[in-house]
Amino acid sequence: MNLFTNTYDVIVVGGGHAGSEAAAASANLGASTLLITMSLQNIAQMSCNPAMGGIAKGQIVREIDALGGYSGIVTDETAIQFKMLNKSKGPAMWSPRAQSDRMRFAEKWRSMLESTENLDFYQDMINGLVIEDGVVKGVQTALGFVIKAQTVILTAGTFLNGLIHIGEKTFGGGRAGEGASTGITENLVKVGFEAGRMKTGTPPRVDARSLDFSKMIEQPGDASPEKFSYLSSTQPLQHQKSCYMSYTSQEVHDLLRTGFDRSPMFNGRIQSTGPRYCPSIEDKIDRFATKDRHQIFVEPEGWDTCEIYVNGFSTSLPEDVQDRALRKVPGFENVKFFRFGYAIEYDFFPPTQLKHTLETKLVENLFFAGQINGTTGYEEAAAQGLMAGINAALKTQNKASFVLKRHEAYIGVLIDDLITKGTEEPYRMFTSRAEYRTLLRQDNADLRLTPKGHALGLASQERLDRVKIKQEKTDLFVAFLKKTSVKPEDVNPILLSKDSAPISQSMKMFKIAARPQLTFNEVRQFPKVSEFINEQGIDDEVVEQTEVHVKYAGYIEKEKNNADKLTRLEHVSIPENFDYHKVKSLSIEARQKLTKIKPVTISQASRISGVSPSDVSVLLVFMGR
Repeated sequence: MNLFTNTYDVIVVGGGHAGSEAAAASANLGASTLLITMSLQNIAQMSCNPAMGGIAKGQIVREIDALGGYSGIVTDETAIQFKMLNKSKGPAMWSPRAQSDRMRFAEKWRSMLESTENLDFYQDMINGLVIEDGVVKGVQTALGFVIKAQTVILTAGTFLNGLIHIGEKTFGGGRAGEGASTGITENLVKVGFEAGRMKTGTPPRVDARSLDFSKMIEQPGDASPEKFSYLSSTQPLQHQKSCYMSYTSQEVHDLLRTGFDRSPMFNGRIQSTGPRYCPSIEDKIDRFATKDRHQIFVEPEGWDTCEIYVNGFSTSLPEDVQDRALRKVPGFENVKFFRFGYAIEYDFFPPTQLKHTLETKLVENLFFAGQINGTTGYEEAAAQGLMAGINAALKTQNKASFVLKRHEAYIGVLIDDLITKGTEEPYRMFTSRAEYRTLLRQDNADLRLTPKGHALGLASQERLDRVKIKQEKTDLFVAFLKKTSVKPEDVNPILLSKDSAPISQSMKMFKIAARPQLTFNEVRQFPKVSEFINEQGIDDEVVEQTEVHVKYAGYIEKEKNNADKLTRLEHVSIPENFDYHKVKSLSIEARQKLTKIKPVTISQASRISGVSPSDVSVLLVFMGR
């Protein structure tokens, strides 16, 4: 398409994790898409830690993959280590995490995007939007011309009026070595948007050749690593690279404190809010003054580089203080810095200004995704990008929007939290944020979401076929366990070895398999079970799914019932321009909050801070319920 004469269906502004998923999704749904970024060399750059997944974040990556997004595939193709976190806890808490090769990660992303039909690229800075009568019509570039589009997705990351801080030094930038983006915030504020400032930070990168790993604790990957993508084309890692762990000390903390008077965090130069759950090292020693040490994770940035990411040492303290303090951490005595840690301030737009589709309420056909909405983390950004890309493409095709509910996906929880509750600090996903986390496990993301992705036209037939086979074999395995009896002599030796009570007469396998002392590694040793697994070609994925079903059936059923109750309230819609001021029985705070956020259902209204159960009851009566 011609930049000057044609109108794109979708323009994506920004080539980070949100922008990359947004561009891939809209193009794969058949929309003519243009990805505009300030640097084509830095598409999908891992600006912070070289890792994907983690607690709740791993579930999000699996959900993105199940819907047909790219993040899981790219992670599998470029991983250097894989771990399943929280295996000692229940399956709702299991969370996959992979260390990635940072350079190969970005390279793979660009390769996949360039192989995507309907997707064009252009390098330039966008300094304004073209908005006519409350509808976005295109973008204005720094070179001074307009590119027209039916829809625009803003995924500006930390670049909007970005300011980098190191000690007393402050300079404009979106991340190290790259300039800030200007003009967009001012343009949107003039139209009527509310903007704010947030802060995030990053630790030093250092030279692995200068470290003494013998003084650290090795952190290897899983002995039998899994993978993120449900596609058979990606393979688990055969070889892995270890991470390492060290600790700060009271001496390190004392050295860091010597720089507090020169720290932008403490001398008032930074007044914006940083991420609560990923604090800087100076934050940690200030807030947790009684702790005499903190963990430092030493993470390699790739297979063929000696660059190390010093996780746990995010800081904006002066360079000399960073240097002196880090040298007192065991293993870092002779450290050589590649670059020092820094803090960055940037503009964001409170996400209560969005609809569930991530389209803005104020300007039609304009979508926001990623850190512009007040989130932190690659995974949260990628999930928003995927959903914005889907909905922008659907809007250009006059199709119904696509929204995931809280009981359907972590992505649904993420977006609902943002637009219903807003956020005053960088939002990070946790399992505790999801009230239906037993349903939203990492192992069943494909069962939950691939049929939806396939119906959209995003997930392939191959994905859907794999899901059907997995479900059929899981059902078959569960049915086998329910109908098959086992004799005492076949199972008692195994039961006794696991301190589980022996049986005195034949018993159904399902009842024995449900015992908490037994894992399915023991269950599959039962002669009839191992024979069934071999005959039916049951793989490890189906075994895991069956184990969860057998051991947690009661919890899962209870959560499904609770989710059904929630769904009933989701069906009670509220008219778009409903006047809450005419409902005199509502509290004043409820009227103010409901008027501002404009919930679309009673269920969403019930989750707004300041709306009480009695307010919800009043609304239900008013809606004829």
